[in-house]
Amino acid sequence: MRRRALLTGAILAALALGTASGCGRDGSSDLGRDGSESGPSVGVGGDEEGAAQDLGFPIFATKNTTRIGGADPVANAAGVALAVFPSQTRGTRPAAVALVDGRDWRVGLAAAVLGSSPVRAPILFSDGRDLPGATRDALAALDPTGARSAGGAQVIRVGDVARPTGLRTADLTAKDPFALARAVDAYHAATRGRASRRVVVVSADAPAYGVPAAAWAAKAGDPVLFVRRDAVPEQTRAALRSHDKPDIYVLGPPSVVSSGVLESLRSLGDVVRISGPDPIRNAIAFARFASGSFGWGVVDPGHGLVLANVSRPLDAIAATPLSAHGSYGPLLLVAGGDRLGPAVEAYLLDIRPGYRSDPVRGVYNHGWIVGDDRALGPTAQARLDELLEIEPVTEPSQGQLP
Repeated sequence: MRRRALLTGAILAALALGTASGCGRDGSSDLGRDGSESGPSVGVGGDEEGAAQDLGFPIFATKNTTRIGGADPVANAAGVALAVFPSQTRGTRPAAVALVDGRDWRVGLAAAVLGSSPVRAPILFSDGRDLPGATRDALAALDPTGARSAGGAQVIRVGDVARPTGLRTADLTAKDPFALARAVDAYHAATRGRASRRVVVVSADAPAYGVPAAAWAAKAGDPVLFVRRDAVPEQTRAALRSHDKPDIYVLGPPSVVSSGVLESLRSLGDVVRISGPDPIRNAIAFARFASGSFGWGVVDPGHGLVLANVSRPLDAIAATPLSAHGSYGPLLLVAGGDRLGPAVEAYLLDIRPGYRSDPVRGVYNHGWIVGDDRALGPTAQARLDELLEIEPVTEPSQGQLP
């Protein structure tokens, strides 16, 4: 247990909090005053030079935000997994981990449903058959207990990935992403004992429009299947037929999934399109959407939110456990730099919490940021913190607030 605690702490410091250290793919880093890598530190004394900076604020966290600050998706997935599953006790270890081929975002998106009940597996990335050091260390720290619903598997291998030694595995492989998504869907249905009555369909060619579905899949257990802009592949048709006329939610505008594809899907189930004119507003539309028990329906305060860079789809997929644990909440996409962007700001203002007399009786929003300061800069993080903050409300039109 002592070794696991030390290993977990080391990974979180070196990977999940990599923003302040500046660590990148090439292993280079900024060095602290003692020659070690700089970054958020535990146990910094008040009489130490640079103590305030060494604590890692405001980059690591503010009062309303927390950052998983890896320089790449491999690091971010490791950091997210350990944030959600600290693994210091048996009860905080995952039953299983999904080891996903990080060379294709579609594999990770399909695998996101394994983060839902009953397996609830966080995602870690493999580089084909090579196991990156961060993934190897995270696996050792997480020490999965074995998922009873998955035949005792500790690692679910999705795609042509490494085979970790000493761990029981379940293997999901297929010739292409459409077939692999079908295989993941069937496997997930087997672990649950039934197929989902709802399916999310996204474009196989437009990751920025599709990745918000990963957060929902991990939270709700609704699988994600793929289409082309103007065609429904046979593997996707076969998967949908196995659900026996499900509710099909298509995420994305006609520019990425055509109206003709929706007509084809209507022979396989009831179809609803959820969309926005660009990836950022598309994610917001999905965050707002609700139909019965489907959809986040986040149109009011009191929620968790996860933010990732629109150009880094694997970061968004790495973040999925944050949407399925803790404060739960949808994925939002940002363009990066030092601004959140007008669409995201308007949405956050719309769901900003407020109180009349006592903030203790109010509700709160919290934001997870996935990625280093190249994904979203510190000025944007500060603005995010401001927009998430509960504020006093005096206008009667705001409704009945505490």
